[in-house]
Amino acid sequence: MLRVPFLTGLLTLGLPLAALAAEPTTAELASAIDATWVMVAAILVIFMQAGFAMLEAGATRMKNAGHIAGKTILAFGLLSIAFWAFGFGLTFGDGNSFIGLSGFFFDGVDESAISSLSAIAIPPGIKFLFQLGFVGVSLAIAFGGFAERAKLPVYFVFGVLFTIVIYPVIGHWVWGGGWLAQLGMQDFAGSTVVHLQGAVAALVGTMLLKPRIGKYNKDGTVNPIPGHNQVYTVLGVIILWVGWFGFNAGSTFGAVSGLFGYVAMTTNLAAAAGAVAALVTSWIVSGKADIPSMLNGVLAALVAITASCAFVEPWAAVVIGLVAGVLTYFTAIWFERRGIDDPVYAFSVHGIAGIWGTLSTGLFATPELAAQVGVGQAGLFYGGGLYQLGVQALGVLGAFVYVFVVSLIILSILKATIGLRVTEEEEVMGLDMSEHGLYGYPELLATEGKLTNSGAKQKEGSAHVSHSLP
Repeated sequence: MLRVPFLTGLLTLGLPLAALAAEPTTAELASAIDATWVMVAAILVIFMQAGFAMLEAGATRMKNAGHIAGKTILAFGLLSIAFWAFGFGLTFGDGNSFIGLSGFFFDGVDESAISSLSAIAIPPGIKFLFQLGFVGVSLAIAFGGFAERAKLPVYFVFGVLFTIVIYPVIGHWVWGGGWLAQLGMQDFAGSTVVHLQGAVAALVGTMLLKPRIGKYNKDGTVNPIPGHNQVYTVLGVIILWVGWFGFNAGSTFGAVSGLFGYVAMTTNLAAAAGAVAALVTSWIVSGKADIPSMLNGVLAALVAITASCAFVEPWAAVVIGLVAGVLTYFTAIWFERRGIDDPVYAFSVHGIAGIWGTLSTGLFATPELAAQVGVGQAGLFYGGGLYQLGVQALGVLGAFVYVFVVSLIILSILKATIGLRVTEEEEVMGLDMSEHGLYGYPELLATEGKLTNSGAKQKEGSAHVSHSLP
């Protein structure tokens, strides 16, 4: 029988090696269980990169699929090194109310310089990996707005600077003991810290890059540019949905208390409500039950519940998800009609929903749950008055302004120096060939010449040039 040795090994995974010489105490076993759960959660969050790769590749055109999927690996590699060297310390290191000033080049053992995480009784290396996954999600969101037209060097430069200059500042404000934390801001797993930051950076990138060729006619009307594989987008959303249980429930930093199960439940309820709300809304408005809208509804609801999953009752989670699903549908249309070509609707899904989710805790947070988590006060609907709602709004405003301004400065400098956008010929050809020399679907090479020539003839103001490749 292998059950007992297996379970013993599993439960002692998070214990220091020295402790294995003696029979583990109850406290040590509890710590090991918590550490094991957070490690599993970290893996789930990091695996969300697979969901983003499939979602974004499927939502864009075939001629860019390999590039879109490949830059996901590039981005995660870049941010892993930058976050280890500087980002982790800037986010959680001891410093002031604005930024951390210690814990750089983290050794994975000594956490004396990151006292903001000292209350979490798990090995420091696991803390680092879990937080690394969050940065990866935020940067993946940001790069979604760059899709199908940004130069490859832009990903290198902006990816590193986002990880060092942008993300850690808001992260420190809210999670690292900064001024918003001192005010009691409630952002349990990152509606603002992770999603709003990435969405605002995506919005700035989208605005500076300008629309894709053929997206708009001369009179401003919109030409749809559908993604090449709807099955990929569905699978991507399913991966993200499952990964979100690590994202939200893992943010309890433990399993022994049982709170992680409650957080997982509210997370799932919100996602389900967002799916139904967005699909029904599209059906009523357009006469068709639009699958991409449903997928965006799922993600928007997950984004919204991320801030409040530990603070609200199940019925409120359903309401938060429903509102997010409806909001993302209408705001996606609104932004598109105003000339903002956001290929994966990053700002509608992660920005608008992130704002709503952050504010929702100021409405629905219960006094019991807020006290259990130990962050902030009860929401407006539970007798908490306007204080918590005001803090949430201040956090949203502060994060939006900082990320927008710094992203604008960085990307404007890049635009004036190396340039942000590929040439028209390269965009028509597709970034798979122009940046990497090989299509994500190599069989297209057989017709490359014909397709490229066809696209080149159409590029002057043609509404259909975007379809020169699938």
